[in-house]
Amino acid sequence: MNETANPLTSRREFLKHTGRIVTASALAGTAVPFVHAAGSDTIQVALIGCGGRGSGAAREALSTQAKRGPIKLVAMADVFAKRLNDSYAGLKKDKGDQVEVPDERKFIGFDGYQKAMDCLKPGDVAILATPPAFRWVHFTYAIQKGINVFMEKPVTVDAPTTRRMIKLAEDAEQKNLKVGVGLMIRHCRGRRQLYDRIKGGEIGDIITLRAYRMHGPGGNAGPNTGNQKELLYQVRSFHSFLWASGGVFSDYYIHQIDECCWMKDAWPVKALATGGRQFRGKSVDQNFDNYSVEYTFPDGTKFFYFGRNMVGCYEEFASYAHGAKGAAVITTSSHAPGKVRTYKGQNLTPENLVWAFPQPEPSPYQLEWDDLIDAIRQDQPYNEVKRGAMASLVTSMGRMAAHTGQVITLDEMMNCPHEFAPQVNEFTMDSPAPLLAGADGKYPVPEPGIKKDREY
Repeated sequence: MNETANPLTSRREFLKHTGRIVTASALAGTAVPFVHAAGSDTIQVALIGCGGRGSGAAREALSTQAKRGPIKLVAMADVFAKRLNDSYAGLKKDKGDQVEVPDERKFIGFDGYQKAMDCLKPGDVAILATPPAFRWVHFTYAIQKGINVFMEKPVTVDAPTTRRMIKLAEDAEQKNLKVGVGLMIRHCRGRRQLYDRIKGGEIGDIITLRAYRMHGPGGNAGPNTGNQKELLYQVRSFHSFLWASGGVFSDYYIHQIDECCWMKDAWPVKALATGGRQFRGKSVDQNFDNYSVEYTFPDGTKFFYFGRNMVGCYEEFASYAHGAKGAAVITTSSHAPGKVRTYKGQNLTPENLVWAFPQPEPSPYQLEWDDLIDAIRQDQPYNEVKRGAMASLVTSMGRMAAHTGQVITLDEMMNCPHEFAPQVNEFTMDSPAPLLAGADGKYPVPEPGIKKDREY
């Protein structure tokens, strides 16, 4: 597909187009008719992508009913019938009459997203929770239909689709559509307080940030030994293929990269990284076992990210900010609960504790839905796509630095011409996969220092 708009050719221009949590709507004359004010009407939801995260998002959407008005799931779509049916059974058991999805509103196939959204009216909500390669395709149709959207992260995995998503975000703003992005940490009330405290000078100017996600194997796809069609095999194993998800780097690491950039209140302008594929065993996927990235912000501040997917090694899942006067814990041991806190000095010991967010804390997975539904009910400007695209691009910048062995700047990343799956909008159940294995059954993997201008 050709670009829908001229590429954003400079970091400065791109940054002008990125927002924070909410971006103002425009062109009121083209706004979608508002039908859900003050809980006076039932919001209908279509779930597109019925895996674990999609099912979780649907559950959280339906959980807003108690305080924010009637909401029902009315349509579902996936390319795997079993996944859809399992999701339906679980949601029906949990949410009862809020799930009204008869067989004629369950759609299987790559065109199922259209059929599911066709069951909605303008102002309803589509949940886009397929692998991110399909995000821009589904978002395009939602905008055409005048449907509000919740989309899972990452929203893009390469530069051409990032530029496309930026343009689509503007199209959605012009229609007054509300769009949430599944970077739920931004909705965590504890992290919001931490951000305010950092901005208020509690730990001094940030000098360094560091984050870790080191645990057992992830994205380790084995050979396609069954009778499954190659495209469906890769979609099912989407964490293993860069075209589908950006691999474990993009899909796993984006949350911590985004939260650290948030606390710094800036996006990095270059990345230097290393990584390797020493222990993948019989896996034929495209991931590395370990990644180490040095991000540099415009003022020279460094952010160090460490990812590892190996058995038997030290494990940590946390993020930290170090300032001139003290330090902060951004994430403690997983995305939620954050258990954020600040310390005087650099030793994170109990006697140095300054502040900690009270426990227990509300789930950010639920809060992001509460905030989105509030915006729909109250017709408030709400569009997180540009910020989500930026977080996705910065994550891809670190990934590309590791996969090519080069220092990658933000300008270079945003203008990289390599689109991983340019025909994704044309896929059918019989389409060939965008990535093919070699005669040895293995897929192309990154070769740092050899392939320097593309990842595979």
